[in-house]
Amino acid sequence: MALPVESKKNFEVVIKNLVAGGIAGMCSKTAVAPLDRIKILLQAHNEHYKHLGVFSGLREIIHREQFSALYKGNFAQMVRVFPYAAIQFTSYELYKKWLVKLPKTYALSHDFLAGSAAGVTAVTLTYPLDTIRVRLAFQVAGEHIYTGIINAGFIIYKKEGGIQALYRGFWPNVIAIIPYGGLSFYIFKKLKYLCMAHAPDYLCKTSDKNSGGLVLTIPARLVCGGMAGAVAQSVCYPLDVTKKRMQLAMMNPTTHEFSNNMLKTIIKIYRENGITKGLYRGMSINYLRAVPMMSVTFTTYEIMTQLFDLDAGMKL
Repeated sequence: MALPVESKKNFEVVIKNLVAGGIAGMCSKTAVAPLDRIKILLQAHNEHYKHLGVFSGLREIIHREQFSALYKGNFAQMVRVFPYAAIQFTSYELYKKWLVKLPKTYALSHDFLAGSAAGVTAVTLTYPLDTIRVRLAFQVAGEHIYTGIINAGFIIYKKEGGIQALYRGFWPNVIAIIPYGGLSFYIFKKLKYLCMAHAPDYLCKTSDKNSGGLVLTIPARLVCGGMAGAVAQSVCYPLDVTKKRMQLAMMNPTTHEFSNNMLKTIIKIYRENGITKGLYRGMSINYLRAVPMMSVTFTTYEIMTQLFDLDAGMKL
């Protein structure tokens, strides 16, 4: 039995959104993969890198391992990030259309609520792949525990407690993604609106593929995305550090106590290393990666939605 025309159109829109979001995520994560790896090594105080800074750490990775080691764990990242970003952007569009039906007094929070819900949805469905990716990125040449994605997943599942082990650090991630996902979408949309409203001659161009006729220029999109990412990351960073410590805890007997309790992990990080060297450890590198990452993410996604003629969206 053939699908109704409207249902078929909506299905095509969902598929296009999934592809656009997935490509945006892959492009952004590949662009910052070396910074992602050194961030993980610094956050979790890897014994070979904990005394180094961002750029000296990157040089040490090349010297100790090799240039390709800058991208260690990136394949697992790609396996994770395509479905993650695809689900995040698609569910954001769906949640936003549902939220529009709420009373008008809540209109200002639609982007925030949709972004938060989309982040939680994407994290929940792809979190085991994030745990595996972090484990692979934390390994140093000559000290490998895992040989690849499947091997890492199997060992974690079999030796560390099944599905629960693959979701270790999940709750700080969910708590962080609510403000992070909400703020990143909300701030980007607000900055986009401000650019279009107050500086269209400088920051916008006309487009036949957009129902409004105006779109941001690529430099303007990059700036808006970068600013959105910087603000969101600043708010949520301590929970990201907590998540990483919990994900990596079972790789070293001395850190097993970080494995299961989020609050105890936060307290221990604070007591041992304080705020700047503990809960905000690696924050400088996070700005270096978050700004270009979010710039590329939003810019690529918007370009893809224009190429796919998604401006009109779907009818629900």
